[in-house]
Amino acid sequence: MADATVAVASCPVNAPFRPERRRQSGPTQTVGRTVIGTLTTYEVLLMLDPEGADAHQDDLIKRVRDLVESGGGTWRSHDAWGRRRLAYPIAKKAEGVYHLVVFEAPAETLDEIARVLKIDDAVMRHLATKHIEGSRTSAPRDETPAPAPVTVPAEYEAVPAEPEEEE
Repeated sequence: MADATVAVASCPVNAPFRPERRRQSGPTQTVGRTVIGTLTTYEVLLMLDPEGADAHQDDLIKRVRDLVESGGGTWRSHDAWGRRRLAYPIAKKAEGVYHLVVFEAPAETLDEIARVLKIDDAVMRHLATKHIEGSRTSAPRDETPAPAPVTVPAEYEAVPAEPEEEE
């Protein structure tokens, strides 16, 4: 019987780790049908340069609307909030012109709108959020509201004092 020896390597073998590849699961498709992306309702708040021309602001809103409609979405509303004082200066400007737009569109359209808004110099800031159904976003008030008048119940009203008699 021959002597069976096991050869042991003096250094560890560095074999690359290759996990088993699996296909990622995705939406089920049938032959002949295409999956259409879902539309999400977004609201975008734009802060525009107050020194810019009003015509350029209108063109920018029109361009956003054209992008939404060409991307297969629907335009819901546009609310011009007007000039507002900023909490801190942005690009040495103390005011901004605000516009709120609400629309339904696929995510790819929102990406294109964000790209266009980043390029335009008239856009100081923009914020896109998912619109919550049933909520209503309105422009903030210009000034702080006056305090409401205090009503005193009749039982606590001041009773006029009677004059004192002199002796």
